[in-house]
Amino acid sequence: MPPPARRGPPHLPAGCKAELSGDTVVIQAPPSLIHQFDLAVVQRQFEAHCPPGYFPTGNSDLTSPEVGSVRSPDLTYLPEDVIELGREIPAELALIAVEVVSPSDPENDWSGKVRDYPRMGFPLYLIVDPRQKTVTLFSEPNRDRYHTRTEREFGERLRIPEPFDFELDLSRLVPYRD
Repeated sequence: MPPPARRGPPHLPAGCKAELSGDTVVIQAPPSLIHQFDLAVVQRQFEAHCPPGYFPTGNSDLTSPEVGSVRSPDLTYLPEDVIELGREIPAELALIAVEVVSPSDPENDWSGKVRDYPRMGFPLYLIVDPRQKTVTLFSEPNRDRYHTRTEREFGERLRIPEPFDFELDLSRLVPYRD
């Protein structure tokens, strides 16, 4: 007798993560050390300004059934009571989505997520791009897009609005090496 058919998501190679954007599954390789360093530089600054009752998390699956998406930002801040929800975390509960652009798939961050994140209810979307040495903040979403885009270069400062309300120092960010 053959074994029963396996249910659930396919197994991924070690360290890889998968996201769902409509009918497309996006599989990403483990991040580089530069990716991890830049993320840590940003996260440390956000943690100093995190509103009470929220915590940082990376690669948590955030869902939006009406949009048909499951996304796992490199960093987000969620209310502490989502722990009770288990694995199905509504994206609209997040305060921000932070992504460090992957050199192997920049279009996922710059196209797919710029399209999906406002529709999923993320109020802020911050893209750290070590390829271009830029940091871009998208804000003021409606159901289809962000109304405001603010871009700064590595070495400058970027104003992060409420509920964080601080100047993000971009001087320690490291670009990818060729």
